[in-house]
Amino acid sequence: MSQDSKPCFDKKNLALRLSSAGIFALLFFTLLWFGKESWAKLTYMGILAIVAFVGVREATMIGRKMGHFPSTFTGTLLAWGFIVHCYLWGLERSEAFPLWLLLAGSGAVIHFVALFSRRNLDNALASQGITWLAGLYLGIGLGFQQKLFMFNETTLSNTGARLLLALFLIVWLGDAGAYFVGKGFGKHKLAPKVSPKKSWEGAVGNIIGNIAGATIIKLFVCTDWSPVDVFAIAFLLGVVGILGDLVESTWKRSAGVKDSYFGISIPGHGGILDRVDSLVFAAPALYAYIHFIHGLN
Repeated sequence: MSQDSKPCFDKKNLALRLSSAGIFALLFFTLLWFGKESWAKLTYMGILAIVAFVGVREATMIGRKMGHFPSTFTGTLLAWGFIVHCYLWGLERSEAFPLWLLLAGSGAVIHFVALFSRRNLDNALASQGITWLAGLYLGIGLGFQQKLFMFNETTLSNTGARLLLALFLIVWLGDAGAYFVGKGFGKHKLAPKVSPKKSWEGAVGNIIGNIAGATIIKLFVCTDWSPVDVFAIAFLLGVVGILGDLVESTWKRSAGVKDSYFGISIPGHGGILDRVDSLVFAAPALYAYIHFIHGLN
């Protein structure tokens, strides 16, 4: 943005974004309210399964734009496996579907099924590698959301719902801060070769939004957080969120793709990968923090 240009906000698109976000928020907050109920956790796992399928599809379609033939089917199975594993992990029943079995079984399915593919075998390595990446990327990122939601009672009731709300609010306010500050004041490019629209000013706005979100969570939701927790979690989720956004941008740029949705989009928001790119890394990061700092398992 030049020195003399004025901020330009797409009001129509913003209204569409807010409308679709409102519908999701209604469902999301309903599940959080009943977070201690087993049906709420199962319903959330079902939603994550749908998100995983659409996200894996988008990632494999990016690979197909590059001339490879990754498998949406087997990549989705891997992602679903991680989500189910995290659900059982939260119930302390992970031995019913251990991680070694998930990885070994997924490897067998991904590679053995590819043997019978009629696609050109010249790019088999790249195609199967993209399938693995898509499944792991969506499975781990979404699976840790499920793991966070599975926490029941600690020092506060309905701990899982509180942590999931913390994750989304901190990341959402960070995204909002990046959008408005970047649109209004962005002048210095953050990563021009990867995403020309992102700026250092937007990144600062992102961190400010993260801190605002963490502060709200500390005051009203996770009241046992210390001031150190507020700033540490805000900074941690902010940094991994920004990097996650850039990671997905590198994939699209490498394939010459502007949008990731390939015919299936969220009104006003684009594709699933564009919506979860920050959350994919933020969910494991938040779990790591509460595990190593607060001792939750």
